[in-house]
Amino acid sequence: LKDMLLEKRYNHSLMVKETAVELAQIFGADVKKAEIAGLLHDCAKNFTKDEMFFQCDKYKIVLDDISKKQAGLIHAYLGAEVAKDLFGIEDEEIYDAIFYHTVGKPDMSLLTKIIYIADAIEPLRHYEGVERLRELAHIDLDKALIYQIDMTIKSVLKKGSLLHPNTVDTRNYYLSR
Repeated sequence: LKDMLLEKRYNHSLMVKETAVELAQIFGADVKKAEIAGLLHDCAKNFTKDEMFFQCDKYKIVLDDISKKQAGLIHAYLGAEVAKDLFGIEDEEIYDAIFYHTVGKPDMSLLTKIIYIADAIEPLRHYEGVERLRELAHIDLDKALIYQIDMTIKSVLKKGSLLHPNTVDTRNYYLSR
């Protein structure tokens, strides 16, 4: 993994692993799975855009129109396949946690929620609202998830980028519960 990622991304992955383990211990998730998913969640992050599209073809990943236009989302789908192929990950829950760690999905497993949130709150992350998100993440994952998605939506809108429908569906699902 260290050879696949830039140093900054590798350090981020180490911090996501540690944060995921901490959250798994708090909420009763499988700690080993959290460790593996946290470490590998960005394994495809440093591929170039062209490499991502090439690898998606190789792994037969069908991209939706939004992901084709917002290539930064592709690393999650591709990362799940790379984790399976290069790192021997056969566990569906780990695969799912990597696959959905950027756009989310309604009714996520506990591990998927943990990776989604750990990616946003690891100690190297510094942005407005992260401290509140860290507080929520240690109390109620669903409330943290909604808060994080709200921040993501605001950020995407501010940039004038496309918003993935999974993110909206995820928000609506957890608000409706």
